[in-house]
Amino acid sequence: MLSKDLFTIVKNQVVARDVLEMVLEGPTAAITTPGQFIDIRLEQKFLRRPISVCDRDDKSVTIIYKVVGSGTEIMAQLPVGTQLDVLTGLGNGFDLSKSGDKPLLLGGGLGAAPLYWLCRELKAQGKHPTVAMGFDTAESVYYAEKFREAGAEAVYLATMDGTAGVKGTVLNAVSDLNAYSYFYTCGPTPMLAAINAAASIDGQFSLEERMGCGFGACMGCSILTKNGSRRVCKDGPVFDKEDLLW
Repeated sequence: MLSKDLFTIVKNQVVARDVLEMVLEGPTAAITTPGQFIDIRLEQKFLRRPISVCDRDDKSVTIIYKVVGSGTEIMAQLPVGTQLDVLTGLGNGFDLSKSGDKPLLLGGGLGAAPLYWLCRELKAQGKHPTVAMGFDTAESVYYAEKFREAGAEAVYLATMDGTAGVKGTVLNAVSDLNAYSYFYTCGPTPMLAAINAAASIDGQFSLEERMGCGFGACMGCSILTKNGSRRVCKDGPVFDKEDLLW
């Protein structure tokens, strides 16, 4: 259910190199499932900024973002107390009913963010989630300890330069991808394609696509799937493994 409300920044702090955590206080009833995203309006920009939900409670939503352009640079400078026009209730989110007892959560870079709330929810259901995350360097790592505190059975790290965890990609951090009951993943497209090729188990992918409107009107984020053309913002961003073409 799409909702448009004003949210107030109560935290906006650096958690890793060029990576920030923002906590927004406001009505969160429309944010119902891990994997959904919000769309933030910035006065200086025509298009909103779609960002995955990292966590939420009854009065606030947490997002993780990286300074990669002028829009996120503006966000990084916003002080506590700033009010933002935010669309919520966007995207379909992950299907937790498919997880099985031992799900594996694989995140690459900012793609680890939406897996945090998912990890908490799976643990609350009595499941035993394992988390694997891939980053460029040790300075880029965030939330590793928070995943442990959220109840992850184990948290495995990989960095491209080997400065934290094992050297390589997120797949190098997992000894046997297919030893788990199901997987959930979010990250860059090359990472997702590699996971698809390596996995014999079923799973779900949260895709990272450039979005215009964020709610299915502009068709700018359309992709071709086995079931025809689909809009990542409206029909996704989460898709089942068997639906995607690589």
